Amino acid sequence: MISVDGDFILKVAPRFSGNKAAAQARIVGALSAIFAPTLDAYEINTKLRIAHFMGQVTHECAGFRTTEEFASGAAYEGSRKLGNIQPGDGKRYKGRGLIQLTGRDNYRTIGEKLALPLEDNPEIASEPATSLKIACEYWKSRKINSAADLDDLIKATKLVNGGLNGLEDRRKYLRMAKDALAVIDGMRVAADEGGSTVVLRRGSFGNAVGDLQELLRAKGYDVTVDHDFGPATELAVMHFQKSTGLEKDGIVGNNTWTALRS
Repeated sequence: MISVDGDFILKVAPRFSGNKAAAQARIVGALSAIFAPTLDAYEINTKLRIAHFMGQVTHECAGFRTTEEFASGAAYEGSRKLGNIQPGDGKRYKGRGLIQLTGRDNYRTIGEKLALPLEDNPEIASEPATSLKIACEYWKSRKINSAADLDDLIKATKLVNGGLNGLEDRRKYLRMAKDALAVIDGMRVAADEGGSTVVLRRGSFGNAVGDLQELLRAKGYDVTVDHDFGPATELAVMHFQKSTGLEKDGIVGNNTWTALRS
């Protein structure tokens, strides 16, 4: 399980002031201890899956400062498609959750899955822990992990949003999540006589990967500097290691860094 918590969330989410900051602090504080185990329970448990989840959810919940739709919900009044068949259902079953749950039928369905009385007490859906589970249930039902595994932002956005609204915002948060995960995963630090070196391998993200790719390009390897340690970067590393007599494992530790910088 990757240790993502409140500090990780705040490395991705925008920062606010005043009442907005207080609302964000309340939500993130409530999620901090349960964030990693909840994601892990839904198999949102790889760097790519977590990064894409964060990219989407951070946009959907306005930077973790709300678990409830800003609008009143009156626009949903009388929507039989959502199961809003009783007077007042529009406002009663307005959007709630980190990815918003809307409409009586959806509240009933998710409530049954979570064993919570969401149809009878819809306000429960805005509680931070429940709002996270709602987002994870939606993620699972739409099979968005498959898009994340392919690092496909467009597909993931369409599955969450139905279109591409807020795409650049989602892209920004995805990149920030990858950078934050790079620090957590980093990834690991290997001690050596001269100090310490960031160890990189396939799946690593962040500025250190960009530095690696720049060094590989300087050695004549045609890799894209995209800060993602994918198969092309791994292959270039292995070719370089073979050419310099290093162990051909595709892992960039102290010896590989030293050879690249020589």
